[in-house]
Amino acid sequence: MLDKEVILVGYSGHAYVVADAILDIGLNIVGYSDKVEANSNPYDLIYLGFEIETNFVGWSREIPFALGIGDNKLRQNISNLIEEKGKVVQTIIDKTAVISKNVSIGSGTFINKNVTVNSLAKIGKNVILNTGCIIEHECSLHDAVHIAPGAVLAGNVTVGERSFVGANSVVKQGVNIGKDVIIGAGSVIITNIPDGKKVVGNPGRII
Repeated sequence: MLDKEVILVGYSGHAYVVADAILDIGLNIVGYSDKVEANSNPYDLIYLGFEIETNFVGWSREIPFALGIGDNKLRQNISNLIEEKGKVVQTIIDKTAVISKNVSIGSGTFINKNVTVNSLAKIGKNVILNTGCIIEHECSLHDAVHIAPGAVLAGNVTVGERSFVGANSVVKQGVNIGKDVIIGAGSVIITNIPDGKKVVGNPGRII
C-alpha cells in the first residue's frame, strides 16, 4: 500500500516526470531535496535541503522518498543512503502502465506512462522504465537499470546493474547485456554485450 506523502529527490528534468506520476496516482509531494534550491519551481514545492547533509530535515520525518534522478550510479548511491537512514524508497508506477501480475518489482523503481511489462519479468531496485518501453516475458533487469522511452526488450533479455538502453532501441530475445553498459538510441542489439561497453548502431557495435 502506498503512503499518502513522499519527498521527491531531485528537482529537474526526470524529476518533473516522476512528480507528474506521483500526483496522478493521488500522492502528495511534501517537498524536494537537492544540492541547492531550484531557480524554477513548476510544481510549487518546498525546498527541504540536501539529503547528503546530516541536518537534512527529511531525516526527521516518517515519510518515504521518491527518486527523481536519471543518472544510474547517482540514483543507486542516494537510494543506499536513504535506506541506511532507515527510510523507505518508494516505488512509483504510473496508472497507465500495463504490468503482468506475475512480475516482481524492486523498491525505488519508477515505471512511466504506457510501459508494458509482461509475465515473469524481474525488475530490480531503483530501475527506470521510461515512457512506452516494452519489457517482454522473463526479462531480468538488475538494480539501477534505465530503459529509455520506446525501447523494446524481447523475451528472456538480461540487463546488468546500472546499464542504460537508449530510446527506441531493440534487444533481441535471449541477449545478455552486462553491467554499466550504454546502448545508444535506436540501436539493434542481437549479441551479448560485455560489462562497461558503449554500443551503437544496427546491428549494434561496440565503440
